[in-house]
Order: sequence, then C-alpha cells, then structure tokens
Amino acid sequence: MMKKLFLTWMSAVALCSTAQTYETQYERPVSDLMTDVQRQFNVRFKYNVDTVGKRLPYADFRVRPYSIEQTLDNICKYFDWNWWKQSGNVYKIKPYEYPRRHEAEGRQMLDWLSSLYSNKVEWEARRDSLRKEVRQRLELDAFLDSCTLKPQLSKIRKHDGYTTQNICIELTPGQHLFGTIYASLKKGKHALIVCPDGHWPYRYRKDEQQRLGTLARMGAVCVDFDLYGWGESEKEVGAEAHHTSRAHVYQAACGYVLLNYMLKTRKDIDHSRIGVCGGSGGGTHTVLLSLLDERVTASAPVVHLASHFDGGCPCESGKPVQLSAGGTCEPELAAVIAPKPMLIVSDGGDWTSSVPTLEFPYLQRIYGFYGAQDKVRNVHLEKERHDFGKNKRQAVYDFFIDVFGLDRTMLDESMIEIEPDAALKFLYK
Repeated sequence: MMKKLFLTWMSAVALCSTAQTYETQYERPVSDLMTDVQRQFNVRFKYNVDTVGKRLPYADFRVRPYSIEQTLDNICKYFDWNWWKQSGNVYKIKPYEYPRRHEAEGRQMLDWLSSLYSNKVEWEARRDSLRKEVRQRLELDAFLDSCTLKPQLSKIRKHDGYTTQNICIELTPGQHLFGTIYASLKKGKHALIVCPDGHWPYRYRKDEQQRLGTLARMGAVCVDFDLYGWGESEKEVGAEAHHTSRAHVYQAACGYVLLNYMLKTRKDIDHSRIGVCGGSGGGTHTVLLSLLDERVTASAPVVHLASHFDGGCPCESGKPVQLSAGGTCEPELAAVIAPKPMLIVSDGGDWTSSVPTLEFPYLQRIYGFYGAQDKVRNVHLEKERHDFGKNKRQAVYDFFIDVFGLDRTMLDESMIEIEPDAALKFLYK
C-alpha cells in the first residue's frame, strides 16, 4: 500500500513539474516580440533572416530595458543570428557570420593579444609563430608545389610616362593568373608595388588604372591581377569558384608568384623597395603577402583593417588563418611587417571607422617595440565611405613618395589613359 502511494505521489510530482515547465516557458512568436522591442526602444529592424513560424521561450525575459543591444544578443543567439547597427536607429538582423564581430569584441581581442607580449623579444617569438602557422593553414606550399608557372606577356603599350603590358601565368593546368604590368619610363631601378584587387567591378575600372598608372609615372613598376573567379578567371572557373576556400589560397599564391616573377625576370626592379597595396579584399591580401614574404618592405592596406572583421568572402577567410597561434586578427597579422613602413587608410563609413581609436594605437604599440612609431601611419577619412576614391589614392601616393622616393612632380591622374576593358585582357576579350 505504501509503495503504491509513493508511486502515485511521484507521478503527481512529475506531472506538476512538466506542467510547471511548460507553463513557465513564456513562449512567444519572434515576430511579435520584435515588434514590441521596436516600439519599446524606438528602433527599426531590417531582416536577412526568416522569422516566420519561429517561437522563442522565455521571450519577454530576454528583454533588457536598459540596453537594446543586450536585448538583441539574448534574442539572436538562440537562433544563431546576429545584429548589426546601421545608420540612425536601424538594426539589421542577419545570420551568424564567423568572420564578422562587434567592435567591442575586437577591443577584447586586441587587449588579449597585447597581454601576450610586452617587448620586442616576446613579440618576435609570437610573430615567427604566426608566419609559420598562417602559411601552414593556408596550405600555400602544397599549392605552389603543384603550380606549372608558364608565363606569357602581351605587347607593350606606351602611354605618357609609363607603359602597360598584360601578363598571364598558368598556375595549374587550365587555370591562369591574369594581370597587367604598369611600368615607369624613367631610367634606372624602380620600386615594385604588387596590387591585389578588391571586390569592386574588376581591375579594369578607372580608379585602378589611375592609381597604378600614376604610381608608374612617378617611378614605380606596378602589377595587379584578377580575383579568382572574377574577370578573365571567371571564364575559366566560373563565378561560384570565387566563393570557395580555394580562392583564398589561389589569390595568396597570385601575389606570391607575381612578386617572385617580377624580381627574377626584370632587371629594372630595386629589390630594396618592394611594396604591396590593395583595398577592401585586396587589403586582406596586402596583409597576407606582407606576412608571407619578408622581401616586402612597405605595406598599404586600404579600407580593410579591423580587429572585428576578417573579410566577408571565402577568398579572404576561407582558410582558417585567424585561428593561428591560438587566435589572431587582421591588425596582428598586419603588424608582422613591423618595423617596416605601413600605411592604414580608413574611413567613417565602413568597418574601418574604429581604426584611429582601436587598431592604430595597437599597431603603434608594436612599432614602439622597435622605437619606430613614425613608421606606421593612419589616414582616416571620417566623412567617406567604402571605396578607393581620390583622397584614398592621394594617401597612397603620399606614402609611396615618402618611403620609396617617387617623383611627386609626375603626380597627375589626368595624364592616365583609361584603356577599354578588352585592352587589359589576355585571352578572353
């Protein structure tokens, strides 16, 4: 009898517990909750996620009346979403993106990294580990070992103070590196500047021709190349190939191969003046080439550098190089070139808005280990947005005039002949 009563009591407890759990979940449709949150905080949401049919347990308990952002953290993390502050009172709700974090997380990362080294010796031990592991994670050497490296050059086209010549190098069977060499007509040895391209409409665009042509007129030899799966490369591998981890390796290899080729085959290059300069996704590969190849003597990533963004494309983050040495980020990878000269160009209209107060002070600290704070500089254009516009190009010109001794009297973008797309293509016109 006692046993029967005990079992009955236990069953009742279990039922009550189940009912209590169910009754106190305070579940609500997500769309209803978000409507209330908008009203409460006087904000507006844009969605890159589907909220239809989704319900959230303990919904109202996730709201923090003192913080819209903590409220959004509590809601979004349940669904593996994230929020991003837009202009004014607008917030965008998006799926989780592993290369993108909030600025506060970038600050925490830089604080943690800074705690790992307090002097030159400790930093250089860390730097050497980064160089080694990034190369391993990128699987660059295995890729280079598979390359056929068959170069071809087009006829040289002469312009006012510079020449252009297309280059094509077969890297792997049926897949080529496509680029254009902009060379100075000045006599003597010239600085070499490798220019990885970003995610703008192809390397044939006007601003890229202006930049490379102007640098060439001032006394440099510049070379750019197509992104993998863009431009002529798209004809070989298709556009979707760009959104793969192979693109990360391929584009890193393109910079490395071009640098090697130019140094080995051209007699007009000054090996003590080797620069890299690219914007946006080209900034990612500017940092990467500067890290991978110690022959680089100056680096200028433009509208790229941030501690909270690794690049939103697999061609920038498809291989997990940010996991190297226990975890890293773009400013630390960029700092590997210290104490050689580096220019960071940032603006107020993209993720680089934090550079003057966050990433640049971090870089100055690293350069300070060498007594070389003056070797790293930041040009911040607060009112500008994500592009490679005139003021950004001017910052690049000023930097390379200073560090490579280019001829400022030849700085005149109006003298650059803007060639049609077909003229800059090698095979697919």
